[in-house]
Order: sequence, then C-alpha cells, then structure tokens
Amino acid sequence: MVQELFRSSNGYLDVYNSFGLSRKRSVYTHGVHLRDDEFTSLATTGAAVAFCPTSNLFLGSGLFDLQAAEAHGVKVGLGTDVGAGTSFSALRTMGEAYKVIQLHKAFTGNPADKKPLTALKAFYLSTLGAARALDLDDRIGNFKPGNEADFVVLNPNATDLLKSRSARTTSLEEKLFVLQTLGEDRAVARTYIMGKRQ
Repeated sequence: MVQELFRSSNGYLDVYNSFGLSRKRSVYTHGVHLRDDEFTSLATTGAAVAFCPTSNLFLGSGLFDLQAAEAHGVKVGLGTDVGAGTSFSALRTMGEAYKVIQLHKAFTGNPADKKPLTALKAFYLSTLGAARALDLDDRIGNFKPGNEADFVVLNPNATDLLKSRSARTTSLEEKLFVLQTLGEDRAVARTYIMGKRQ
C-alpha cells in the first residue's frame, strides 16, 4: 500500500527519508523487514530502532535482526510495547529479546553465525542503549555524576525460582542472565525517580 501511494520511493523507510523525517532522535519501531541499504540509511541519518521483541512474537510479522543493525552501526534500544506486544516489563522484554535472537538460527543457512543475546547486551539495550537511541544519554541511561537518577534495584532472590537458579550462578553475567530470562515485576525491589525512592 505504501509503495502504491509513494510510487517513486524505493521502500518504506525511503518515504520517511523523502520528507526529512529520518534523522537524529527519530526512532523507528520493530524494523523487522529492513534491508541492508535501509540499515545503512538509518546509521547515516542517526536514526534509531526500538527493538520490541514482544511485538515480534505476538504479531508474528518478523524478527528484528540485532546483529545486522549493529553491523551497520544503527543505534538500538529495547522497547516494551503493549499496542502490539504483551508487557511493559523491561525484564520480561529482555527475556523475549533472547528468544527472538535465538529464533534467527532457524532462518539462516549457518546458525553458528547468529550469536545469542548476552545478559550484558540485554541490560545495555534496556538502559544506555535505549538512552542513546533517544539521544538522551547525556542525562539518563547511566550513573554519571549529574545525570538523572531514575533506576530500579533488582532482587535476584525475589521468587523461589529466581533464588534457586541464582544460587547456582558463578558470575555477575550469569546472575544477570537469570534475571533476564526469569525475572519479572516481583524482582524489582526498589524504584528511584530523580534519586528519590518511590
């Protein structure tokens, strides 16, 4: 339908480009059908993609290719979505992101080329990666002095399942992986907004 309306465009993203709408602070959601030239265009214009894995799985319209986006230098943040997804929880969304990335192995000739989403990358995409995608990393997304202190404190022992699985971890990354894949709202022990406990 978009191609019929904008016959001179060479794709969906090109329509936005033709109106000057693809630029720094432009954030496109899903990105499940992006071609290499479109990834290049996003990187060139400074636009970003919100990776919304619950939408990818709920709609079944495609899987976002995080590795391709990163290879082209596109800014990516993890996005929760209930317009076409299933949760506002960053932890649940990280768990679904892991599954989306793993599913790519089923659709490639060489599954070994598709790397799993590590816990460190998942937490990055939910914090500083998301802040960079929004062009707000000068004030949110990390703990630099002077930044807004909006953050949560997570309890890796919040549920019996988390406690059991966390007890067998031997590194911080393993503990984060448990939170990434099994975490939920009950794991949020405390919430701070602008440095004040809520």
